[in-house]
Amino acid sequence: MNSQRWLWPGLIALLVITSLLSISTGPLNISPSTSLRAVISWATNYDLANVAPYEQLVINNVRLPRTLLAMAVGAILAQCGAVMQGLFRNPLADPGIIGVSSGAALGAAICIVMFPTAAEYWVAFSAFLAGLITTLMVYRLATSPTGTSVVLLLLSGVAVASLAGAGIGVLTYMANDMALRDLTLWQMGSIAGAQWQYVILTLVALVVLSWHFNRSAKALNALLLGESEARHLGIDVDKLKFKLILLCALGVGISVAATGIIGFIGLVIPHLVRMVIGPDHKQLLPLSALLGAIILAMADIGARSLVAPSELPVGLVTALLGAPFFIFLLLKQRSKFL
Repeated sequence: MNSQRWLWPGLIALLVITSLLSISTGPLNISPSTSLRAVISWATNYDLANVAPYEQLVINNVRLPRTLLAMAVGAILAQCGAVMQGLFRNPLADPGIIGVSSGAALGAAICIVMFPTAAEYWVAFSAFLAGLITTLMVYRLATSPTGTSVVLLLLSGVAVASLAGAGIGVLTYMANDMALRDLTLWQMGSIAGAQWQYVILTLVALVVLSWHFNRSAKALNALLLGESEARHLGIDVDKLKFKLILLCALGVGISVAATGIIGFIGLVIPHLVRMVIGPDHKQLLPLSALLGAIILAMADIGARSLVAPSELPVGLVTALLGAPFFIFLLLKQRSKFL
């Protein structure tokens, strides 16, 4: 209880600090105070002193949308990860387990390689649509007249992800140099091309998903006891599974469409929060969203700073941070499988 008392204000303060640092970081040196005045000027439409027009332009069109997109995507991925871990009752589960990430990657690859002149938003739409179709396919394969099997859902996700990977391999072999470069960068994940339409889309998705996930928190808590126990408590388990898997597919699909594939946020963040506050989804889901937003924004700051003036894809930074923690989780869970 003591940890929860300081956790909320601590994470909110850290979110504000990270936001300001993200808006101030980049090749053009803009102080935090100037960045804050620029944001206030943008929000209130009131010209403040000591903010040069070029600084206002950089903040409005580059750094602010990039910061907001990183935080929205981080929050979505972290919440989806928490939901999938609760649904599968396994801390090693992540949103990619239902095949949405691999399906989205295949959709983007088809658009990039087969239609090289297509606009960027068509790539994003193709990724989202393919991710959603892949998830529905996985769910259908795992569903029988007796219900939806979690084991079959996992195995179907692995099989469909492998099939999508083979398709991406064929397209990579067929791609010319330009398409190959675009495809490789997209698969690494990047927030460098943040645009306001993506920011608005992900923020709307975040609000909608947070509302639905919060309404399902009690059901997820009951599901932790087991499916039969949850049914005895009056929960329609199959309906709950379909609803949450579809919502996670929508959230991850939108995130992948906006930024490319960014791994480990959905795996690591919920587990970190669970280690502090326990498995109660009423607290786990919003706190995961807060921490996910902070961590991905920090990773994006690192992507801009580590090899400045060049820039790393943020997906590489999250992999560098998340992979060691994933190994730690595997070692911690190893005794349960022996």
